This record gives sequence, C-alpha cells and structure tokens, in this order.
Amino acid sequence: MNLRPAFFTHVRFAAVAMAAALLACQGAAQAQSPASAAPPMAAAAAPRVLLVVSSEGRHDASGKPVRPGFEMDEFALAWLVMRANGLQVDVASPTGGAVLADNYKAEDDHIQAMKADTRAAAALAATRRTQDVQPGEHAAIFIVGGKGAMFDLPRDAALTRLLGAHHAQGGVLAAVCHGPAALAEVKRPDGQPLVAGRRMTGFTDEEESAFGKRWAKEYPFWLEQRMRAQNAQWEEAPLMMPKLVVDDRLITGQNPFSTTLAAEAVVRALGRTPVPRKVLREEASMQVVQWMLAGEQAAAQALLAADPKRYKTDLIAMLGFYQHGAAPDDAARRQAISVMELAAPHFSNPRFRFELAQAQAGQGNKARARDLLQLVLAAKPGDADATKALAGL
Repeated sequence: MNLRPAFFTHVRFAAVAMAAALLACQGAAQAQSPASAAPPMAAAAAPRVLLVVSSEGRHDASGKPVRPGFEMDEFALAWLVMRANGLQVDVASPTGGAVLADNYKAEDDHIQAMKADTRAAAALAATRRTQDVQPGEHAAIFIVGGKGAMFDLPRDAALTRLLGAHHAQGGVLAAVCHGPAALAEVKRPDGQPLVAGRRMTGFTDEEESAFGKRWAKEYPFWLEQRMRAQNAQWEEAPLMMPKLVVDDRLITGQNPFSTTLAAEAVVRALGRTPVPRKVLREEASMQVVQWMLAGEQAAAQALLAADPKRYKTDLIAMLGFYQHGAAPDDAARRQAISVMELAAPHFSNPRFRFELAQAQAGQGNKARARDLLQLVLAAKPGDADATKALAGL
C-alpha cells in the first residue's frame, strides 16, 4: 500500500501536544507577569536562549528544494514560546547568514504569529555562525529539527564543541525531532558520549521509515540507532504522538508534535512558569485523537461532531492512516482504524475513503468496506481501484 497518497501531500506533520499550545505571543505585559519573572540567575535581564537551525537547505533556480533544510514549524513554535515567556532569543546555524526551511504551510496559525514578529524573520535572514558563539552566552540552547539537521549539525565541529562546553558549564540543552542528531559527537568531560546513560527521545526509526523516504537513505546515521549505540536510555511514544523527556538539563522531544512541550520545559528549567496559551486547531485535533486512543470513543466523536471546524480532520485522518500502516498487530490496526473512522464523517476525500475501506476489509468488516467504496464510486464514477476492490468483496 502506498504510504504517501496524494491527499496527504500537504498535510503538515508538525501538530503539537494536546495541552501544549501556542497561537501567538501574549504581549509584553503577560510575558512579564509575576509568574514569569526573571529567575535568580538573571535578575537584571531575561535569560538568553540560542535556537540552532540547519543551514543545509538549498533550492535550485526554479525554487525547488534540492537539499533538506530546517523545520519551520518547530522553529516558529519554539520562537513563540520563548518570546511569550520573556526570553531573549538568538539564532545560529553552521554557516551563518540566511537559512532555508523545508516546506511548510504559511497559512498555519503559528506561522502567521511568528511572521508577525519581525525579529524572527530578521534572525533567520542573518543567523550567527556557530563558530562565533561562545560558551556561556546563553542560558539554554534549543536545537530545531528538520531533515537537514541530520547532515550538517553532527559534522559541525564548532557546534559540537559549543554544546559540550555549554552543558559542562551548567547550561540547559534541548533538542526536538531530528535536532538530537547534533548531539552525536558531543562528549562529556570524561570522554563519554553526552547521551550515555541519559534518558532521551527523538525522531524514531518507526517514524523515519514512514516519513523519511527521500533523504533517509543518505543520512550518515539514523537518529534512534546512533543514540542507542551510545547507550542512551531511549524512550518513545507511538508513531507521531507527542513525547517529552527531561533528564536534568537535557531536554528532548520526539517529533514536531513535541515542540512546545520541549520549549516549555526549557522555560521551566530556567526558573519560569510558562504563560497560558491559546489552543490551536491542530492541538484540539490531537486531543480528540488521544481521547480515542485512550478508549474515550464516544467523547471524541461528540467533540468532533459538535464543532467540526474547530478541528483539522485531514490531520486526524493522516494520523490514523500512518498509524495503521505502521501497526505491528491487529489490535494496533483496529485502534488506528478507529482514528480514521473518527475523521471519516467530516473528511470526504475519495482516496482516504478508499484506504479506509481497504483497512476495514483487512479486518473482515466487508459491509463497512462496501459502503465506503460505494461512496468513492458516487464521487468518482468508474474509479478503477474502487471498482476492483468492490468486486473482490
């Protein structure tokens, strides 16, 4: 079965955890509320945080990406969390200067909020070179993911030295999704890998198998495998579900869904209480998926039916589809199908309905599969795949 059908081409994978939301900066007054006052380590000034992004991204003359870049969704969410909580933010990359992101949806709420802050665009247009950043400049370093991070971050010797010295001096170190690739060569003062014996997470082998097909074959290593080889205590959630791991001053998030969780953890590690934030449509969508997976089927269905426009049904459909493709057994497949069915009344894409019909037929639910295929044929009379599948039931 094709794991990348056309109807999911533009579905963004970087939704965030159900209770870790951020729509926009809440304003200077809220950011400077008593709950977010500067910690003792920086009484006179807000702590400074460094966001590290890949500079691997390249486009050809037509604007088509020819090398992978950083993940704009992760950058935007991390930037917004840091700024909303009154932190000063710098941005660095291996080569410095302007950097290119992987594809993203410019209309998404968090992207619009980030672009409304002109400092973010200015920072991305003129990133600092990692070799020019000195240990001790920042209270925390946050490494943004994206497939480009698998290439240039681990081979950047200046970044490796910076991360090692920063952590050794007591700094907070965070990374999300593919960002932990930057830790691959970082050593502790005793010469052992920084991650040895440490609890952590990152983009998993399972997720790489589902989403990394274009570039994964060129990676110098797969993230989970390298971290396990360095004796990290690897932890993970199911495919594309949010996961945060905090091991003292080492903070990691599994995938783009985990970005705000990791950013908030940095805020807490710096002695501040994260400000309240507005829930995005994607976050509400993740919440109903989590309810469904927890067995609260009726509640999830009721929430979605009450206000479908509050949720991104294409995202819910995507999660169920990919979780079904990666399911190791029938129990997991049935659970994934339940997520797909959650979206089905509100997402009428014929290809999605065909894939759901195939999944239901695989579980022996021929009546449901037949109904779905008939809906496909009603929308696309004579569709060859649906016609053939219907005849085979």
